[in-house]
Amino acid sequence: MVNRSMPSHTPLLTPLLVGVSLASCAAHAPLEWSQLPPLPDAEGFASPFAGVSYGALIVGGGANIPEDKWTEVFTKVWYDSVFVLHPGALEWSTGPKLPRALGYGVSITAADSVLCFGGSDSTRHYPDSFRMQWVADKLEISPLPALPRPCANACGALLGRVIYIAGGTETPASTTALSSFWALDLDQLSQGWKELEPWPGPARMLSTAGVSGEAFYLFSGASLKAGPDAKPVRTYLKDAYRFHPKQGWSRISDLPRAAVAAPSPAPSSMGTLLILSGDDGANLDFRPLDRHPGFPRTVLAYDPTTDTWSKQGDIPLSRVTVPAVRWNKGFVLPNGEVRPRERTPQVWFAREKPEAAPPKK
Repeated sequence: MVNRSMPSHTPLLTPLLVGVSLASCAAHAPLEWSQLPPLPDAEGFASPFAGVSYGALIVGGGANIPEDKWTEVFTKVWYDSVFVLHPGALEWSTGPKLPRALGYGVSITAADSVLCFGGSDSTRHYPDSFRMQWVADKLEISPLPALPRPCANACGALLGRVIYIAGGTETPASTTALSSFWALDLDQLSQGWKELEPWPGPARMLSTAGVSGEAFYLFSGASLKAGPDAKPVRTYLKDAYRFHPKQGWSRISDLPRAAVAAPSPAPSSMGTLLILSGDDGANLDFRPLDRHPGFPRTVLAYDPTTDTWSKQGDIPLSRVTVPAVRWNKGFVLPNGEVRPRERTPQVWFAREKPEAAPPKK
């Protein structure tokens, strides 16, 4: 496995405009989906960093398998390329670079900045954190307090002015996931990260974070153990937890199904938190891989006021290992995996359907 920078001469693909017809999407889905211009890479990326700075959508890093992805032995490549899309633009700007080829970290938008935490390359996981800002048509990158230890495959979200990051793995060969729960107050950066009491459940990676009201939420994910060949084996989890800074952790209702590596942080819609797609493990042993049907397309909606789940129709895409980014009165899923080993350059945009909004009083 290797790292690679994106060639500056990669040609742009034909953009798909907002407003694509999605007649096949389930009628009861609360979201209206359309496509933005695709990233200018034929493969697309899993787990890039993504967020918004001064109105510009920024996507950087991530990994893919650019050559034969269906053989037993394959090469996974990490990238340091950064792409920028301005509202209404028909193609992405290219050129800036991350400090190193990196992916599978946590990225959160705050104060017109994209805050990036941890991540991995082909050889190791990193504790490094940094801020990306798009200022005067230039990408500015500055350091943030490093995580307490190297970490990738975690999830995180912003509650008020505090960043919370949960779980993950410490090395590429880890056979146990982390139960770490860290907090960084953006108004007290000099104090660095605080290690908080973890949730009362299994350690996990590839969970989905969420925020509603005054609480942080942790959904699903996978725990790890060593298999007979000493390689990590996943257990798919359906449990979920709520963290209130003044009250601590409490367990909430389990998800109807596992949703490992679902888009994170969970988007919110009409007071509910949405779990979109995600891997339920049902096709874990599916062969041949190049005919894998993809991941569930159901939308699971969690209502924090009633502690209940409901199914809210389907979405037009199968997707894991991708951040969800609030942008332009909706949210964006920039790339991700459509099935094991296969990424996509597609960039999807969703907003609440007009008829789904509550009536005005």
